Amino acid sequence: MIKAYAAFEPKGELKPFEYDPGELKPMEVEIDVHYCGICHSDLSVIDSEWGESTYPVVAGHEVVGKISQVGSHVRYLKVGQIVGLGWHAGYCNKCSLCHAGDNNLCANAQATIVGHYGGFADKVRAASNSVVPIPDGIDLESAGPLFCGGSTVFNPLLQFDIKPTDKVAVIGIGGLGHMALKFLNAWGCEVTAFTSTGSKKKEALSLGAHHTLNSRDKNEIKSAAGRFDYILSTVNVKLDWNLYLSTLSPRGRLHFVGATLDPLDIGVFSLISAQRSVSGSPVGSPATVAKMLDFANLHQIKPEIEKFKFTDINKAIERLRSGEARYRVVLCR
Repeated sequence: MIKAYAAFEPKGELKPFEYDPGELKPMEVEIDVHYCGICHSDLSVIDSEWGESTYPVVAGHEVVGKISQVGSHVRYLKVGQIVGLGWHAGYCNKCSLCHAGDNNLCANAQATIVGHYGGFADKVRAASNSVVPIPDGIDLESAGPLFCGGSTVFNPLLQFDIKPTDKVAVIGIGGLGHMALKFLNAWGCEVTAFTSTGSKKKEALSLGAHHTLNSRDKNEIKSAAGRFDYILSTVNVKLDWNLYLSTLSPRGRLHFVGATLDPLDIGVFSLISAQRSVSGSPVGSPATVAKMLDFANLHQIKPEIEKFKFTDINKAIERLRSGEARYRVVLCR
């Protein structure tokens, strides 16, 4: 039996829950969960904000742990190996995207916490090709958030060939944004943070930003007209996107990794006149996650975390809901 913490209704308190996972499949591994980050996506699934949740929900998709079992057909992972598991716990392995290594874009990928029990538990199971070994040198306590938030902000650096000479701005200096600042700084970019408060300005500079702009001052934003090659939005709220588009240089890109639920109100003329683009991307593929871990290890990049015991999981969730966490919440066994 696997012992977990589950939500039984939207916004409900998590309670102890046990389930029998059955026989381990040939291409699966079972992981003893040592650490698990709590992401806003966990809250969205717990609260059924996306309409995909079935209860009981066992969330948790920023897992770090040790392999305790491997399926009979697993060859490249072994018992005792330290690994991580992110948003996906499996893929179809049949489509052209899976064959090309773009498993994260597979239309039939298995989410770790939707229709599957996740890492708010003592163990979790997943397809072996969704699990990524963690290299020596990575701080394991803080590694969990790299498998979701870290992967999400690192993925565009590869997908859109961001160059060290590019001027890049980040909207939202929170769980995603603070890692984006660290990665972009180490990548070599000139980094600007859009911040809403004076205290966040100082923090943004300490996290890797070279400049800041007050996101509540329209005139200050207008003063940056045509400045950025790339803007990364990590927020889940509606903003004046046309104002932000005006700060892009010709051929600049406004890219979304924050899941705002409101439709984008964008004037097409701003795109056409300067050949600007608007795009979005999910978490990275397992191959991208592995590259991200190597890059983080090389530059000693790790998320800023607050630690809670698994037994204090409801306190940890409330801390994340408060919006005061700096910057990721991690459960520790």
